[in-house]
Amino acid sequence: MNNDFSKAMDFRHACKVFDESKKISEDELKFILEAGRKSPSSFGMEPWKFLVITNEELRAKLRPFCWNQVQITSCSHLVVVLAAIESAKPESGVPKARFARREMSQEKIDFYLALYASHLKHTLSSDENIYAWTSKQSYIASANMMSAAAFIGIDSCPIEGFEKEKVEEILGLDTKKYQLSMLLPLGYRVNEQSTQLRLAYEEVFEFIH
Repeated sequence: MNNDFSKAMDFRHACKVFDESKKISEDELKFILEAGRKSPSSFGMEPWKFLVITNEELRAKLRPFCWNQVQITSCSHLVVVLAAIESAKPESGVPKARFARREMSQEKIDFYLALYASHLKHTLSSDENIYAWTSKQSYIASANMMSAAAFIGIDSCPIEGFEKEKVEEILGLDTKKYQLSMLLPLGYRVNEQSTQLRLAYEEVFEFIH
């Protein structure tokens, strides 16, 4: 089967060098970002936020603390993926508000809130544990944005190589509310894509009948 989505998966790679002369249009950017916004998340909490940075001075400040990776400054748009901390806590009132978006009785809302708190008791026991969980959620949204970008011929490069506290400080983040999960530069490649290397289908999948 060869369709447009499969072609996008073949097109996508971790782009190391972006063409600084090419910029993503407003419509294309919105298409990519909407793929992140519409992404699934555990309990429907959407525990994320995305900073879209085009400010060149700010990106230049960030780059030394991102292993000096050129993608930080050469990309068209730099998406900073944040993992929510405070809003994941039941006492913040946000989980209740998220559940209440669905038309359901107060009794059912209370049921889901209790289930959320009990199921995630260990996860919600510390900011460190919450970050581990919400950061994982944010990767779902990030993957969808990369796929959406590839679908329309735009490159990306997921970056985990950074000094977390330094980047958070430069961005002026209140880390009780949000913490850095990933950096996602978007733009257009300069070089041809290298050969995509992946494990064989038979190594990755095991069917249990």
